[in-house]
Amino acid sequence: MNDDTRPSRGDAKLDGDTPTLRLFALLEVIAGKDRLFTLQELVEETGLPKPTLHRMLQQLESAGMLQRDGDGRQYGTGLRLRRLAETLLLNDTAHGARHAVLRQLVEEVGESCNLTAFSGGEVLYLDRVETAAPLRFYLHPGSRVPAHCSATGKLFLAQLSAAQRRRLLAHAPLARYTERTLTAPEALEAEIARVGRDGYALDDEEFLPGLVCVGVLVPAADGGPSNLGLALQAPVMRLKAGEAARHLPALRRAAAAIAAIAAIEADGGRLNKGEED
Repeated sequence: MNDDTRPSRGDAKLDGDTPTLRLFALLEVIAGKDRLFTLQELVEETGLPKPTLHRMLQQLESAGMLQRDGDGRQYGTGLRLRRLAETLLLNDTAHGARHAVLRQLVEEVGESCNLTAFSGGEVLYLDRVETAAPLRFYLHPGSRVPAHCSATGKLFLAQLSAAQRRRLLAHAPLARYTERTLTAPEALEAEIARVGRDGYALDDEEFLPGLVCVGVLVPAADGGPSNLGLALQAPVMRLKAGEAARHLPALRRAAAAIAAIAAIEADGGRLNKGEED
């Protein structure tokens, strides 16, 4: 092992017995960042020599795992890394159990429901169950919609600090999709403040004309920010925005059930690791 890959200072340690494993360890450090970063910041965080980190970043950039932004001195996650994360979310082992919860929720409320995640500043559809009603809007798993005019997107944005939202939205203009889309930053901030206070969000024909959506977050196991949202969608002729809150109890029960599935999966992973050790 080359000694120049051992951290000499900093909090993040890049464990691994091979260069490949140390690259994965570096990706773990990078995946935990909510903003762009520089080579010098990683040097200070990991304690690795600058030439070593520069070489590792070049390898990850050439593989599409990272990309440079701004003046070329800042790095961010690359498209290949984001697609990898999305594929894992779409195909994890808890998918069947979560889908069963969605299906039961749709039977209870009579409208289409979907499970989403926050990815690259957009809302990613992880799973969806359609209502049997003849009029519906179809958005298949893997679809992406803008956060600022999505119910769960507003919930994800509400978990960010004001500075984080400004950085994110600076690279993603508030495009207008309907007459109701919030495109003024001040109006969106006021809406996000309401969402944070009330604990749920609405999309009142803001993304597609005639479509109303109400969403809640799936509680995170550690009580921190969540990256899973649960939402109900219906045509306005069947559900007015002012009536959508009546479905919140059912949505929150389903969200709690999905959170329990995630907790069981996490406990199983820890158990398996203990058995291997």
